[in-house]
Amino acid sequence: MNAKDAGFGDFPSLCVTDGVATITLQRPRLLNRLQAEDVIRLREYWAQIEADESIRVLVLTGVGRVFSAGYDLDELSERSGAIPAGERSARPLPDFSAMTVELENLRVPTVCRLNGSVYGGATDLALSCDFRVGPSDAEMFMPASRLGLHYYTEGLIRWTHRLGTNAARKLFLTAATIKAPEMLAIGYLTDLVEPARLDEVVNALVSRLADQAPRAVEGMKCSLNEIARGTLNVAASDQRHAASLGSEDLREGMAAWQEKRKPHFIGR
Repeated sequence: MNAKDAGFGDFPSLCVTDGVATITLQRPRLLNRLQAEDVIRLREYWAQIEADESIRVLVLTGVGRVFSAGYDLDELSERSGAIPAGERSARPLPDFSAMTVELENLRVPTVCRLNGSVYGGATDLALSCDFRVGPSDAEMFMPASRLGLHYYTEGLIRWTHRLGTNAARKLFLTAATIKAPEMLAIGYLTDLVEPARLDEVVNALVSRLADQAPRAVEGMKCSLNEIARGTLNVAASDQRHAASLGSEDLREGMAAWQEKRKPHFIGR
């Protein structure tokens, strides 16, 4: 049985409209579980978005009742050392870690629209986004310790600096399931909404992000990520600040402020 016959034929889709890129996981029958080909496809999408300066925001979402159940465990077992070498797939595991790092460092601000609960590796996929908006009936868990898996290092770093050591310890070492209010309390969710208001809140956030000066947003996102990891390039951050002082966008922003109108930024 091939991947398509097993229900894995529907790869993530990419749609770009008015400067907003939307990537949708679309395998609801299998709870949007991810396979190697999905990781490859997503990395291609990240590169496409990074290169297209007309794109100002990325929205990552899914269809169905679950955002994603994480990486397909059958494939993980097949491609890893969990089964005898003679029965193991010759195809290597995809670089899931690199995929999340690329998403975290993507030039544009990123919003994860959690259409439902999130599990396993997909929790880190969502956490790699700058914002996570989720419904009040969502839940999450990270089953690595229950599976005997030592999670990849970049994920452990991200969980620690974004959620704090205590939350990371609880979720990784106990494999506990937590509900939406706790997801909000520990900072996993940046916004918690009633399911009926999910699109309204996401659309408002995306619109606000798209309205900001793009180069300023991109530069500050880079600096904030580096500060969080303790790797700030002070000279580069100072250079971005200095460049903004002579930018057309700053002149436009100041004029719009004085004239009490909405600014029109061009990214220069």
